[in-house]
Amino acid sequence: MKAQEINMFQSSTSAELPAGALEGLRVIELASPLGHYCGKMFAELGAEVILVEPPHGAKSRGFGPFIGGRPGATDNASHSLTFNYLNTSKRGITLDLSAPEGAATFRRLVATSDLVIEGERPGYLDSVGCGFDVLTKGRPQLVMTSITPFGQDGPYAQHEADDLAGIASGGFLYLGGYPDSQPVGACAQQGYAGASMFGAVSSMLALTRAELTGKGDHVDVSMQECMVLAMENAVQFYDLQGVVRKRSAGRQRFAGTGVYACVDGHIYMMAGGIGANRFWTLTLQWLKDESVPGLERLLGEEWTSTEYLESEEAKRTFMEVFGKWALGKSKAWLYAEGQRRHVPVAAIQTPADLVASEQLATRGYFVDVQHPATSKALRMPGAPYRLAATPWHLKGPAPTLGQDNDAILAELGLPSQTAAERPTSEYHPL
Repeated sequence: MKAQEINMFQSSTSAELPAGALEGLRVIELASPLGHYCGKMFAELGAEVILVEPPHGAKSRGFGPFIGGRPGATDNASHSLTFNYLNTSKRGITLDLSAPEGAATFRRLVATSDLVIEGERPGYLDSVGCGFDVLTKGRPQLVMTSITPFGQDGPYAQHEADDLAGIASGGFLYLGGYPDSQPVGACAQQGYAGASMFGAVSSMLALTRAELTGKGDHVDVSMQECMVLAMENAVQFYDLQGVVRKRSAGRQRFAGTGVYACVDGHIYMMAGGIGANRFWTLTLQWLKDESVPGLERLLGEEWTSTEYLESEEAKRTFMEVFGKWALGKSKAWLYAEGQRRHVPVAAIQTPADLVASEQLATRGYFVDVQHPATSKALRMPGAPYRLAATPWHLKGPAPTLGQDNDAILAELGLPSQTAAERPTSEYHPL
């Protein structure tokens, strides 16, 4: 599929669907891994989002994994699966903000917009004449959301940080991994995703105020601070029990609560321990109804004690009774029966399970996106929410490099780029 066909796909898809909740908003996103998902959420709820990349392309065009296993581009469409997922439904333009002409075009573009999402090092946009104060002179209702590793001020403000550094500096990394080894990072760039989601929520708050008052705002989002908020219940553990949470992957905290193997994978069950005591009786009744061998080993008074449930003896005994029995059952059966009996049981789904999920298929969760590098559509997650009257929808694939340069420049009353200014079709990410 050529770039022209991709554009046609975007237009026809959008025309057939009702207006989204954010229809009428124009968002300018300065390409950064910190803000891609933020821009994507706005785009697929109806806003027009214009991705502004440097002439050589966004850094994220080089993020693996890649279509066909190799970096590069086909017809200026990046092979990066990450880039292609995070930038669907956006328009695209290339501008060199370090050049006076590029900065002037950016200011002109922003003057037609409601929101700017950016992830540049604090002070950079001021240095090229595109800072918040300059941009709001002619558009006082403008909202600028700056999503950076450590925020706009403080001793770390000028430090660079990738996703791993973000989850490490925010404490989130400390909880990931096994007790007897170094921390293990969460997959799928959780630091970037968390910063983007907080950025989207705070942007909507500022946009609501701007609509009501005509006054914009500069929203300052720190990835580090977002990750501090992602540390689950670590603070509550210390407050209530005086316990500092540590890495616990692969280790059961209580007998009856944890991961158990079954005939086709694993389940997670929460039947014993703090907050789960009320499920213990229901679990015992379940095992009694199933005539599980060895059930009598779980009936002593000691099983009502949280301290005993934490012991290695209790964990070993429960595994020998429940764990051995569960090995002969499927995770679907254990999940359904646990739910029926009000025992918290969850099937641990693999990626293959999710793609084959009848539930997700019924709700149309996955979406297919064409790409010129492959005849097979890229299957991607859709939105985890639904708006009945103003639905989420995919407008089309991620923009090819410089895809909308001429169209956007024409909208601004500016001449098309010269041949020397156009991004090359031989583009390869660094």
